[in-house]
Amino acid sequence: MRSRVGSSAAAVVLAGLLAAGCGGGGKDTGSQSAQKAGSSDQDAYPVSVTDCTGARTTFSAAPKKIVTSNASSLELLLRLGAGDKVIGTGFPPGKGTLPGPLDAQAQQVRVLGRTVIPKEKLLGSGADLYIDTFASMGSMGGGGTGDAPTPEEFKAAGIRHIYLKSTACAAQRKAPVTDLSAVEADITSLGAVTGTSARAKELVAGMREKVAAVRKAVGGTAESERPTYFFFDYDAGTKQPVVTCNRQLANAVISLAGARNAFADCDGDYRQAGWEDVIAKDPDWIQLGVRDRGSEAANKEAFDEAEQWLKSNPATKGLKAVKEGRLLRIGSEQTTIAGVRNADTVVAIAAAVHPGKAG
Repeated sequence: MRSRVGSSAAAVVLAGLLAAGCGGGGKDTGSQSAQKAGSSDQDAYPVSVTDCTGARTTFSAAPKKIVTSNASSLELLLRLGAGDKVIGTGFPPGKGTLPGPLDAQAQQVRVLGRTVIPKEKLLGSGADLYIDTFASMGSMGGGGTGDAPTPEEFKAAGIRHIYLKSTACAAQRKAPVTDLSAVEADITSLGAVTGTSARAKELVAGMREKVAAVRKAVGGTAESERPTYFFFDYDAGTKQPVVTCNRQLANAVISLAGARNAFADCDGDYRQAGWEDVIAKDPDWIQLGVRDRGSEAANKEAFDEAEQWLKSNPATKGLKAVKEGRLLRIGSEQTTIAGVRNADTVVAIAAAVHPGKAG
């Protein structure tokens, strides 16, 4: 089946990049060096970071008790070597969903909420820092619950509140996102705040090496020769598709890989569309966006379900990508949520859609 062939090609190229020394930001074994780099450098303080509105938060020392809103910020802290500072999280990663040794560390973190952390539990957690991945993401995060702590309540509880701007600020961007600079900035900021700047530099450098290799291979491809690409968020529901627009991180990942986001004409991060909109786009490639189930077997089953749905649904079975088997099996998280693995996804997509150049 061509969808599996494409995925295999992606894996081969990714392995080649890692072997060539481009994996400094994405190797799963990097968690060990992250642990070694985790000691804070007090000479680097004070450190200030800004939120989506430009409001500034200053740290005179590294935080000691951190709560993360979801697995994205948790994974970044683990990779930075600051995992020992995390005392709780919301939207916890399922067992087996994080790579290598990171998974064992993540499973030791106390779960404060299976989804959004309840307000009272967050304020009473004893944290001195809350890292928020969601902010302005409407119903997908704290701002959409109607019961998020106010700035005054955070202050009264002694909790500083900062954001992953690459995702939290997505809807507020004035222009489409076409690179990973916001993700790199988040990694750099978290490194500065937690005293792990040296490790942050390593992670960013590794990401840049991978993306640079892809851009060298496919960056000169004319716009008209770039295939159209649809991120099918299977887990968001099939009745009415949720599409990734040009302010969403996936738009950058797709663009850097030498493809064209089928919904790049949509200003914002996400929006609900109709299947008639997808049919009108008739994308060359479709990514089966499935969230990690925690094991290879469970992931395969989920990808199989998504593929079968596209092939059996009257509205989608006639799509070019479906008929030609151009269906990529790449997880949702590493495509749409900020992290080191965004660069790996750029490599994987490029290898599949440009086999003659990137493969």
